[in-house]
Amino acid sequence: MKTLAAAIGLLTRIPVPAPPDPETAGHATRWFPLVGAGIGGIYAALAWLASPHLPASVVAVLVLITEALVTGALHMDGLADTADGFGGGKNREDILRIMRDPTIGSYGAVAIALLVAFKIAALAALLDRHSALPYLVLAPVLGRWTAAPLSRFLPYARTTNSAPAFVGTLDLVWSTVITAAIISAFGPKRSGRRIARVTSPTVEASMLFAISAVARPMSRAFQIAAGEKPMASASFLSDPKCFEAK
Repeated sequence: MKTLAAAIGLLTRIPVPAPPDPETAGHATRWFPLVGAGIGGIYAALAWLASPHLPASVVAVLVLITEALVTGALHMDGLADTADGFGGGKNREDILRIMRDPTIGSYGAVAIALLVAFKIAALAALLDRHSALPYLVLAPVLGRWTAAPLSRFLPYARTTNSAPAFVGTLDLVWSTVITAAIISAFGPKRSGRRIARVTSPTVEASMLFAISAVARPMSRAFQIAAGEKPMASASFLSDPKCFEAK
């Protein structure tokens, strides 16, 4: 339960008794997909309640506002840092310096604007076709699952002990099993069995699912490659000691 509480604190703005140490934070990745399912469930519940009464575009905006409130907009911040660093940096030192800068530059601002615009448009299209709910759950699940394999298999650029260094094979297996179980319950195959064919809404939903799931871990992977501290949670930002042991 300690690692589950840590996962909740790391991935959401829900307060936890105390920030986790790097080892606990690393082992908490086993629960990341489950927490992602909870986050996605909030999005899906909001969409289900609001869709009969509001236009799809308004519901899509409300979902994104909820995402920012629940997660602290951490992933958008990481995307902006990555875009600024790789867009404006001429070498490794430049990239690291720019990514450490707390201000958002032109590349970061454009990246966030494009992401928000795309997500609103895609969600609105899916909501119009009543196809959004399963993918609102699945995208946060798969996106957060990728923290385990990235941390397990990619070397960390810094020499200090950090949360990714403590992610073990058991954590990866546990995380993968949870993810597979959730996908089997809500995934595209379930939709396909119900209608027995692929339609444009299911293709659009799959595109949204894939882009949402891949954008976050790719941003994190770029940060690791550049030697920048990967930001896995809001708690890591508020208390860097959680991420790196001195």
